[in-house]
Amino acid sequence: MRFVWKRVAQLVIVLFFVTFFSYLLLSLQPGDPALIKCGLGCDDAAYQTTRAEMGLDRPLIVQYGDWLSQILRGDLGVSAVNQQPVSTDLANKLPVTIELLIFSQILSLLIAVPLGVASARKPNGGVDKASTLIGFVFLATPVFVTGIVLVNFFAVRLKIFPATFSPDLFEDPIGNLRSMVLPSLTLALGEVAVTSRLLRTDLIATLQEDYIMMAKAKGLTSRRIMWRHAFRPSTFSLITVVGLRIGGLIGGTIIIEQLFALNGMGRYVIESISKRDYVPLQGAVVVIAVTYVLINFAVDLFYAVLDPRIRHARSIA
Repeated sequence: MRFVWKRVAQLVIVLFFVTFFSYLLLSLQPGDPALIKCGLGCDDAAYQTTRAEMGLDRPLIVQYGDWLSQILRGDLGVSAVNQQPVSTDLANKLPVTIELLIFSQILSLLIAVPLGVASARKPNGGVDKASTLIGFVFLATPVFVTGIVLVNFFAVRLKIFPATFSPDLFEDPIGNLRSMVLPSLTLALGEVAVTSRLLRTDLIATLQEDYIMMAKAKGLTSRRIMWRHAFRPSTFSLITVVGLRIGGLIGGTIIIEQLFALNGMGRYVIESISKRDYVPLQGAVVVIAVTYVLINFAVDLFYAVLDPRIRHARSIA
């Protein structure tokens, strides 16, 4: 519990700085949200009234305090363009982005784990060399290029998966999952190279340990040694990297959702930027940043659960 509370205290400090710098960064962007909300033909009196209503005439630190208190109450503000609550819009769009992230991570691990295990069984073998070459090709290719190629091949030529349509998961589960295959695969292919090579390296090191040699001397099968004794201690770095790469995937969803016409947070951010509607942009950026911090916090705790040496060492420290 001492370890958990220490991490919670660090989490609160990090969240404070994340929210403050997110607010500061967006408040320094060009454009005036009060002028956008006031609309065309806005005279000086109406403009000053709008600024006062939005709290823009007060010091920046006071504005941040008011904004933070609203966020803690679940109020992310109102769009200056369509007058819709930002929290309502994000509640409708966030499930699409979450589904895309989860589905892409599942596809990435389903591909990367067998490749990493197969490569570790026979280093520098055929599977190892082929996975290295193909993995780095996808890693070096921008996600929008990979997406266009997948759409052209699987949606236009073979007509296996749809390119844009994404029905609600609860209304049409099969159609929803089919429409998520191409955008999720686009995100996943770039992650496969990182996760598979990392798992391969850790497995090769683990297979050289003395207790693995002892297991071989006892006559245990290679399959049992790999999955029962070598795989779990080799996943520590993998879990950490997967958690850290969530941030990269969140950034990738902005491009992917625009490319595949998915009505998620990424597309919401692009629309807010194009309209210079900074209140929704602030809400979306904060949600993304806080989500990234919370995911890494959960990964840190899970890492300690997998390896008791970490939580005991940190609790002693």
